[in-house]
Formats: sequence, structure tokens, C-alpha cells
Amino acid sequence: MNENRDQTSVSAPRRVTSAGEIVVERIGHYRWVICGLLFFATTVNYVDRQVIGILARDLQKIIGWSEIDYGNIVGAFNAAYALGLLVSGRLIDRFGTKIGYAMALTVWSLAGMAHALARTPLGFGVARAALGFGEAANFPAAVKTVAEWFPKKERALTQGIYNAGTNVGAVVAPLTVPWIAINWGWQWAFILTGALGFLWLLFWLPLYGKPETHPRLSKAELAYIQSDPPDPPQKWRWIQLLPHRQTTAFAIAKCLTDPVWWFYLYWAPSFLRDKHGVDLSTVGLPLIVIYVVADIGSIGGGWLSSILINRGWSVNAARKTAMLVCALTVLPIMAMPYAGNLWIAVGLFSLAAASHQGWSANVFTIVSDMFPRGAVGSVVGVGGMAGAFGGVAMAVATGYILQSTGGNYMAIFFAVGPMYLVSLLIVHLLTPRLEPVDERALLRPTPFSLNSFLGFGVVGLILGSFFGWLLGLILRISGQPLLEYMGEGAIVGILVGIIIGNLMLKAGNRASAA
Repeated sequence: MNENRDQTSVSAPRRVTSAGEIVVERIGHYRWVICGLLFFATTVNYVDRQVIGILARDLQKIIGWSEIDYGNIVGAFNAAYALGLLVSGRLIDRFGTKIGYAMALTVWSLAGMAHALARTPLGFGVARAALGFGEAANFPAAVKTVAEWFPKKERALTQGIYNAGTNVGAVVAPLTVPWIAINWGWQWAFILTGALGFLWLLFWLPLYGKPETHPRLSKAELAYIQSDPPDPPQKWRWIQLLPHRQTTAFAIAKCLTDPVWWFYLYWAPSFLRDKHGVDLSTVGLPLIVIYVVADIGSIGGGWLSSILINRGWSVNAARKTAMLVCALTVLPIMAMPYAGNLWIAVGLFSLAAASHQGWSANVFTIVSDMFPRGAVGSVVGVGGMAGAFGGVAMAVATGYILQSTGGNYMAIFFAVGPMYLVSLLIVHLLTPRLEPVDERALLRPTPFSLNSFLGFGVVGLILGSFFGWLLGLILRISGQPLLEYMGEGAIVGILVGIIIGNLMLKAGNRASAA
């Protein structure tokens, strides 16, 4: 009975009248207006990033870029996105959610519109990098907004709602971009989609504020939002998180499989146009089908592991079984070069995209299975960076393969097919039971251990390949020599990462002990 009273006091604030009567105050719904703004921003985020993939073949003819050029343009977005993930959280903390989010939308909206001014591959690369840097702030800002405006029991639902904007954006772009480009020109496709961000600002700036001082928020709703006990103040630094095989497993899984999704996003429209005869006016429907089916996979992947857990399976067995099912259902993508007609190709893309989304739902969940709540966001940030930098390598390699083979996608599809099985094997070898990290080990990780060598080595590999790519671009190197620079950079990065990472960890442990 007391438990019921406690729940009532949290879900519906009460006051006692002078007559001693208990009155349940009505909780407002203004927080869901904020959720709607997050959904709108996330939709715009995905619309803006998809425009170039839909128009790639037309722009290739108009601008005259090569497949290698396009690979570097895509790589510029991914690299800037990864760098944006490193700094956006701190910038939002410094300037506050309202100003920080508005700054991010302004940057990526201007960058999206700036594509219309580009006339060379370099111009598109610069615009793409600016777009990626700005868009990286969307999810850190949204997560912080949810933490400010929603009690913990509503946060998962809220995040699910605004994250659905990615899928809506993936459908809206092929519905609108081809029509705009055909009727008004490709420049207007970038201008109008970029301008959506400024439309969002017209709602965000007057409607958002801190809950404590917001004039439209009732006292009852504010009490409901603040009904949870405060989170523990512990913040985890990356130097504490990297020397753990659980972090390494997640980073490798993201690094190997996120680039596959980037490949679908940026090359599926071109493949369908090259190999199956669709043009700008007819490419929209196939892409819509692919992303709608992907939505089903996102829900299905999480549902499968949850249903297995409810039936008594261990978390380890349920998560990995769901990941195995997703990894196996990606394999038919290897048959894509032999697809006899458009809708068989669309079916293979749809199955692979749905499988990726189901895989991602479980990969993100294993982080919360293995890490304390306060460390989850930082570990996800490590994985996001790894996936984005992995996307750079994927983009450069894809451009080189298509350029050198005259547009033959066979090697690419054969490579991406088994990538999920390889990732699952690595995850299982590193975390055979998905055992949680000991918080004491997080506070003082052991330097110069196998786990620290793995963690710092993987991060060094990723960053080293990025700097190799960047150096190659500065020296105007492309094609196979650029890939060699990336490989050499990765080797140097492994050694530097292991040495510097362990020395920094050792110094940090000494400082904390003192």
C-alpha cells in the first residue's frame, strides 16, 4: 500500500488543502513539445546528409568528379563527424543546450546550403566536412535535452521517439530531393533542405528554455520532471574507459559495421541507377522501401533479444543470438551483383539494411549491459568515433575499387557481407559472457596490460589511418597510394597509441593516488 502511494506521488504531484483534502494536480504535457522539437531536428539531420547520395550520379556528370573524388567527399563528412563527436558534448555543456543546439543547427544548415556554391570536388569536400562537424552535435544535444526535461522512466521512450526522426528523414529525402532537383535544379535541393534547419530555429528559440525557469511549464510538471534523485557526480574519462576489453569489443564492432551502413546510404542510389536503369525521377520509391524495411529491422532486433530474455535466456545468450541472426541475414547481400532485376536488388538491400539496424540495436544495448550508467554515454561516444573513422576508410576504398574496376561492385559486396560475423566473433572472444566492468577497475585501470594494449592499440589504429588519409590529401595523393598511406598511418598509430596511452594512464593513476 505504501508502495502505491509512493508511485502516485511521483507520477502525479499532490497538494493538501486547508481542509486536509489531498488533491492530485494535473501534470502538463509541455515536455512533449520539446520531444517534438528533437524529432524535427533529427529528421532534418538525416535529410541533409542524404541529399548528396541521391544526386551523386547527376553531380558526377555536372561537376566531373571521379569515383575516387566521391569517396574522399564522403570520407570528409565521416572524418569531420568523428571529430565533431569529440568536441560537441563539451561545447554544449559550456554554452548550454539552447544556444549549443541552435549553433549546431546553424552550422550544419549553412553547410548544407553551401553545397549549392560548390563547383569542384574540393568545394564539395569542404562543404561536406562542415556538414559532418555540425551534424555530430545533434545526438549529444538531444541526449542532454532529454536528461533536462524528462524523468528517467520516460527517457527511453523519448529517445525512441526522437531517434525515429532518422528513419523519417531517410524516407523524406528520396520523396522530396529528386522532385526539387528535376524541377528547380540540383542547387535548390541543397538550399531548401538546408533551410529546414532555420525553420526549426524559429520554433526552438522561443519554445525552449531550462525547465526551472520556463514560463509555460506548470509547477506540477516541473516537480514530475525533477522527481528522480540526482545522478551520481562521477564522470568517466576516455583514458579510464579505453583500457578495457568491453570498450574495445564495442569500438571494433562499430568500426567494422557502421561503415557498411554509410556505404548503403551513399552508394545504394548510385548502384540502383548504374545497374538497374532507374533515374533521378524513379529512384525515390526503391529507397523508401529500403528504409521502411530497415525500420522494421530496428524494432525486430531489439524485440528478439528481449523476448529471449523474457523466456529465461541469459542476457549474453539472448544478445548474441539476436546479433547472430542479424549477421546471418546480411549475407545475402553478397548476391547483389547477380540480382536479375530492380526489385530483387531492392529486396537484398532492404534485408541487409534491416539486419544492420537490428544488429545496431543490440550492439548499443550491450554497452548498458557491461558498463555503469554514468559511463554508457562516453563508451557510446568512443564507438561512434570508431564507426565514423571506419567510414572514412570504407569510403576511400569504395571509391578506389569502383574507379579501378570500371564500376564493378562485386568486391565491395563480398567484403561487407561477412563483416558482421567477423565483428560478432571478435565481440565474443573479447567478452565471452558480456560480464560487467568492475567500477573499481574503471577508477584505476592497469597500465601496460593486455587490455590496455588492445584498447589503446585499436584507437591508435583508427586515428593513425585517419591522419594517413589526411596527409595523403594534403600531398594530393589518391587511389592506391592513398590507401597505402592509410595503412602505414594505422601501423604507426598502433605503436604510438599503445606507448602514449599507457604512459598517460600510468601518470593519471599516480596523480589520483597522490
